[in-house]
Amino acid sequence: MRQNPFPAIDILRRLPAPLFTSSDAAKLIANENTFLYRASKKGHVKKIANRIYWNVLFSADPPTVEAVACFARKPSYVSCEWALNYHGILLQTPRVCTAVTLHPGIGKRNRIHYEGFVIEYSGIAEKLYLPEEILNLEYFLMATPEKALLDTVYLRKHLPFADELETGMLDKTRLVKAAARYPERVRKAISL
Repeated sequence: MRQNPFPAIDILRRLPAPLFTSSDAAKLIANENTFLYRASKKGHVKKIANRIYWNVLFSADPPTVEAVACFARKPSYVSCEWALNYHGILLQTPRVCTAVTLHPGIGKRNRIHYEGFVIEYSGIAEKLYLPEEILNLEYFLMATPEKALLDTVYLRKHLPFADELETGMLDKTRLVKAAARYPERVRKAISL
């Protein structure tokens, strides 16, 4: 077994912050599992999910739920109730962050529990991904309020919390344009 020529701090400095994968560590060190275990015991890294770590030493603030959601499955973006709340459209604070992805790993066994929240992945057809309706925010992607509303109806099969939505804040023109790509049942549910 070859010896690591870099001290642990130097390796951690070379890893991405705030989040990195065990594959990132494997590019820098021969036995990444042992390295990550020891770094975790010293409090330098924190395991977020399978093969995903927070570089605590070089990012003092923990990553946001949104950043973890988008980092764990690529491509993905935060949508549905979480995005509606983020944009001020839904007043109720959700406990589940829905990330919409083209990645096949979705469902209950692919949930991530982080900071008291659950990150859950939902698959969407590529024709509904609509990059022009996805905002690139720092460390994560977020659906526009209009796309989040459409995704919610599309994935939930109805409009939950309809009486708690501040729909007056939505851009009606943008909503109609994006809704044209969704099935008719979605357009009917939001009265378009």
